[in-house]
Amino acid sequence: MNAVTDQNLHGRRVLIVGTGGLGCATLTALASSTIGSFVLVDDDVVDETNLHRQTLYSDADIGRPKLDAARDSLMRLGVQASRIELQPGRVLPDNARSWVGGVDLVLEGSDNYATKFLVADACYLEQRPVVHGAAVGWNATVMSVGASPPCYRCLFEDVPESPGGSCDSVGVMGPVVGFAGALMADLALRILSGEPAFGVVYTFQGRNARLRPVPVRARTSCALCGANAQIHSINEDMYAVGLSCG
Repeated sequence: MNAVTDQNLHGRRVLIVGTGGLGCATLTALASSTIGSFVLVDDDVVDETNLHRQTLYSDADIGRPKLDAARDSLMRLGVQASRIELQPGRVLPDNARSWVGGVDLVLEGSDNYATKFLVADACYLEQRPVVHGAAVGWNATVMSVGASPPCYRCLFEDVPESPGGSCDSVGVMGPVVGFAGALMADLALRILSGEPAFGVVYTFQGRNARLRPVPVRARTSCALCGANAQIHSINEDMYAVGLSCG
């Protein structure tokens, strides 16, 4: 990393929504960077069945709050305690805009569709860049969104009516999660360094190690960023509960 890029990271605040598999992989990749502070949001505890993909944790952390275990692990990786901010809880309709509005970039690796769309909407309304990540089975998807179209809803449109496959029912391969988290970290550093790394969705197929970037087109009919956008505020009724993998 050159001096100019490195300097651009000082003082930057990054919000990590979810410290599960994607959050762990992303934080590990960013631990040695000079990002000013990491704001971690989660309300879960470490579970033995998730350790294969949640690499910041060990057997000794089982039952502990993920935020506490993540902080301790990051400090062992050299991150100063003063650079780690813990926010126990979840991103909800009544706090989403204030949380994303107070940071320079958001990394979203949550485990449900409702949170993904809520974060996407809040970031676009607050004009904050966000990197989304998801992984299930052997496949992963990563997409970054800036302050102008295309947005997350240009591709995915709305919260699915059906929850689809979940980590509990389908499973997820640890290395796939790790790859997706590393790609999320790469995009985060590029964005914070001033590169407009937006408008592409990356799909990774772990079975054949294939990474495919696909340009995302802005939809004029998009409810969030289209010509006649309908979403101008956060309304709790817009976010039905669905499941995916983080």
